[in-house]
Amino acid sequence: MKISAKTQYGLAAMIYIAAREDGSPITVLQVSEQLDISKIYLEQVFSLLKRAGLVQSVKGAQGGYRLARPAEDISAYDILNALDTALLEEAAPALRSCRAQGIQAAVQNLVLTPLGEGLQKFLQGISLLQLCEAGINSSTV
Repeated sequence: MKISAKTQYGLAAMIYIAAREDGSPITVLQVSEQLDISKIYLEQVFSLLKRAGLVQSVKGAQGGYRLARPAEDISAYDILNALDTALLEEAAPALRSCRAQGIQAAVQNLVLTPLGEGLQKFLQGISLLQLCEAGINSSTV
């Protein structure tokens, strides 16, 4: 499976934000510097995360981004779906001829649909809190 750099950066940024003990907002620049990711690229990522309701922006001198919901209520699926909709969308039928309809149905019903459903269920079972606990020692953030 190929996951885009944008999606990997988004997952990393969300884990980094979730690891902040005080929940105070953090700027894109701070995340960029700490994770060594392009600030311009991260701004695009945060725009998508905000649009999906996963982070909220805080204005002002002490502003930045923070989680919109508790980390245990945000799944890996939520993040991936916000950042890379093509990864999780259903594929259009590849075989269109009348003679191939049975083959296309078999592929769809026995491979593609179960694969998509399994991936979605798997990703929904991983919370941002779990990712945070596995990836970062909160005391170092």
